[in-house]
Amino acid sequence: MSIRQIEAYEPLTLLSVVSFVKEKGLIPKESRVHCEEIGDGNLNLVFRLVDQSTNQTLIVKQALPYAKVVGESWPLTLDRARIESEALQEAEKLVPNLVPKVYDIDYTFAATVLEDLSDHVILRKGLIEGKQYPHLANDIGTYLAYTLFSTSDAALSPQEKKKRVVQFTNPELCQITEDLVFTDPFFKSETNNYPQELQPEVSELWEDSALKLEVAKLKQKFLTNAEALLHGDLHTGSVFVKEDSTKVIDPEFAFYGPRGFDIGAFFANIILNYIAQEKRIADLGKREEFQAYLLEVIEETWQVFKNTFTALWQESAVEKFADVEGYVNYVLAVTFEDTIGFAGCKVIRRTIGLAHVEDLDGIANLDAQLEAKRAALKTGRSLILNRQNITNVKELVELVRSANS
Repeated sequence: MSIRQIEAYEPLTLLSVVSFVKEKGLIPKESRVHCEEIGDGNLNLVFRLVDQSTNQTLIVKQALPYAKVVGESWPLTLDRARIESEALQEAEKLVPNLVPKVYDIDYTFAATVLEDLSDHVILRKGLIEGKQYPHLANDIGTYLAYTLFSTSDAALSPQEKKKRVVQFTNPELCQITEDLVFTDPFFKSETNNYPQELQPEVSELWEDSALKLEVAKLKQKFLTNAEALLHGDLHTGSVFVKEDSTKVIDPEFAFYGPRGFDIGAFFANIILNYIAQEKRIADLGKREEFQAYLLEVIEETWQVFKNTFTALWQESAVEKFADVEGYVNYVLAVTFEDTIGFAGCKVIRRTIGLAHVEDLDGIANLDAQLEAKRAALKTGRSLILNRQNITNVKELVELVRSANS
């Protein structure tokens, strides 16, 4: 039975995925195909296929109906595969050079056939190794500006925007963010994961009512502010890079939310790498040089975003109030404040919440790792509490530097 005759979802295998792409005409039926499963995440199967006669390569990503780390006791919607694929298509219309090409979407199998990016590396891995990418900040700033402007009320009619909000409503994956980013790390929760040695710092955080009030405000924004179509999980593991190319991948958490969330997520992961390098790079000169590069990434990303967003607003905004003096600056100021707060939540979440980052957890010396994690908690708290007092990106960079000096 060919795979196209199967009418119900089932997980693909190394054998069936080859039939899957051949039946779609993406690889000739007579071709010999090498296939391997390369996924290392918790929510999906990912296959790489190579047509051995032409060396053509494809990626097939299929959503699983549960989280692999837990199993079938943690069910997940397959509709997230549709959301991811359609979010990639939206981004491809706006910034085709900054996302992988989508060759096919199969809604029955919750699978997407994508461009192979094996000549790139995951940004997190490259940064951990101390590598610099000269186009990264410009590319991410451009991606953020186009996606966050062009999917917003400034660029769309109210009716079209509301249709898209429905199209990208993503309640199950949003709940993961609501719980694991905004709630659980700030309370005693079974999902939290941290070394026992951090308990004094964690307890202090849980007892900090001023901090929790500010996090509650940020969570409310995440829950209610449908400003633009977000990637929803824009960390350094969701970016592929090489010297002259940047590709944003995996928008399965996409939904309409506050603009600052994507920017804050990216900044948080750059900040976590900055903190980790304090313990990773032994040579002082090399460490200072690389940490300066990381802060430049934050600064340049924001400036490119701000300038490009403003230019798009001036050229393409359809909102009647768009030309009112000061309006675009107000929107950017709110976005910047939100960015800082969301970054702080993400830094804390990645330090004591369920899902960590290799930047910190991969520090071999336990004492050094603990010091870095204490610095991360301090930095995250400072970002959240001081976000209304930081008026420009240079002040943000200085806060990160001073919190870790």
